[in-house]
Amino acid sequence: MKTWIIKVGGAVLNSADAAKALFDVLASEQKDNFVIVHGGGALVDAWLQDAGFVTAKHQGLRISPNEQMPYIVGALAGCANKQLMSQAISAGHKPVGLSLYEAGVLVTEKLKVLAQVGQCSGSCDSVLPSLLEQGRLPLVSSIGFGEDGQWYNVNADEAAAAIAKELDAELIFMTDVEAVLDANKQPLHQLNTQQIETLILEGVIQGGMEVKVKTSLLAAQHLRRGVYISSWLKPENLVALLKGEHVGTKITP
Repeated sequence: MKTWIIKVGGAVLNSADAAKALFDVLASEQKDNFVIVHGGGALVDAWLQDAGFVTAKHQGLRISPNEQMPYIVGALAGCANKQLMSQAISAGHKPVGLSLYEAGVLVTEKLKVLAQVGQCSGSCDSVLPSLLEQGRLPLVSSIGFGEDGQWYNVNADEAAAAIAKELDAELIFMTDVEAVLDANKQPLHQLNTQQIETLILEGVIQGGMEVKVKTSLLAAQHLRRGVYISSWLKPENLVALLKGEHVGTKITP
């Protein structure tokens, strides 16, 4: 039985139809185990704006000052996670909402300039194997904790890669674009290290997609196999990927 880590963007939360389609696909795939890792960038932006904060980013990553963390944690581990739980339950799943700590991932500070942004740096006891054994569907938010109990906002792509490494699982990044695009906005079906470095230098891959592609490459190197970036806008893409077909962009080590 294969285990798949599926990272879904926060944009899925803005579309009840997209979330329902995702969970319907997973409900029809009884032979495999799944762990969902999610972000929630748009929701965090809305909560911070409502609270009067200005959101700043550094190299595609959100700067997360300590005074903003209650809102970030509330949006990601609270609202976003429970919205997905609601959709999963209605599709017949038995979901369990988790942070990275329960999923077996320890976090440390990434860069001083990013404040409470963390990086996945180690492992601890994970409840994931026993939950999967019980037929539960883990829904993991990208909020993490350090050994000292500090809480951190972790890039959800990096979080998904860390969990895939811990479980030696297959990894799919579901995003709102069909694939990684070239300079002419055409989909790229496969990318290796050299091609990725060139496209980043040329400014073709930048911002959030640069983080996603770099994370995918690191994950592919750790897992020693390809990692896929594909669109959640078409549920049939996920069905095809689970069957071993090539859809979206395959990132190879």
